[in-house]
Amino acid sequence: MHKKLASCDLLVSLVLAAALSGGCGKSGDSTASNPSPASTNAAGRQFVIGMSQCNLGEPWRVQMNADIKAAAAKHPELNVVFKDAQNDTLQQRAQVEEFVSAKVDLLIISPKEAQPLTEPVAHAMDAGIPVIVLDRRLLGTNYTCFIGADNQKIGQAAGEWIVKTLGGKGNVVELMGLQTSTPGQDRHSGFLKGIAGSDIKVIFSADMKWLEPNARQEMESALSRFNQIDLVFAHNDDGAHGAYLAAKAASRLKEMKFVGIDALPQEGIAYVQQGIMDATFQYPTGGSEAIDTALKCLHGETVPKETVLGTRLFDAANVSQGGEALK
Repeated sequence: MHKKLASCDLLVSLVLAAALSGGCGKSGDSTASNPSPASTNAAGRQFVIGMSQCNLGEPWRVQMNADIKAAAAKHPELNVVFKDAQNDTLQQRAQVEEFVSAKVDLLIISPKEAQPLTEPVAHAMDAGIPVIVLDRRLLGTNYTCFIGADNQKIGQAAGEWIVKTLGGKGNVVELMGLQTSTPGQDRHSGFLKGIAGSDIKVIFSADMKWLEPNARQEMESALSRFNQIDLVFAHNDDGAHGAYLAAKAASRLKEMKFVGIDALPQEGIAYVQQGIMDATFQYPTGGSEAIDTALKCLHGETVPKETVLGTRLFDAANVSQGGEALK
């Protein structure tokens, strides 16, 4: 396993070296080919963007990479080199440091955890490399731009929807995203605000680290402990689906509802359409916005310190109309 990872890192290093020497191709993964003469811009300048993804075990993150790749493909002067940290903070730190050593023109990072990734991003900034932070925040503001939705707002909206749907009272299971990540923390605190003052009781909570298998296992524990569960609120749709599968296996689907966050068309929205989930809240990947911002940075334009993305609610009442934008 270690030999395989080492060979992958060597391949990425070779591609970076080729890209930075003027031999990079248009947007793609670490196996991007050399460009044709027509692939350079009017000034003949190519830009190399390093994309550090914390993991590809979540479909939402796979979609983020796909959105970045699709947006960058419209600009032949851009070459995006992707790295997957495989949910390993130390590996992501090392990969960011490699991008800095290779002197990429710009870094995009979706960090696994805030505190451990703050320092390597600071090193990139010190080296004069602009940094766009996607989805999960770092400590402080030593980056060029943060792009993401308001997780507290989404969590609070989910809590308010739950209060309304359950008539102000009920037993709820909360399956939390990684609590050392800012989205997990913010979705939890927002949810507590949303149910404040009601008779909603969180009878079981667990950190399922954004992963469906973990969520299913935690839900099995909740089902074994509690005879009545009215609703499951998961911090992502993978978690809600894992809880659904556990409840289905225990023949207890009829007693409870399922709410998640992300609303990918092929997942959360489809689950609502199929009656598997009762509601999902959109969390945009920010991939296309990251490329738009990167282009401005690379051409010397000023960009906002923060770009807050909007969200939509999808439930049985509005999913056929494309959901409802949250104010």
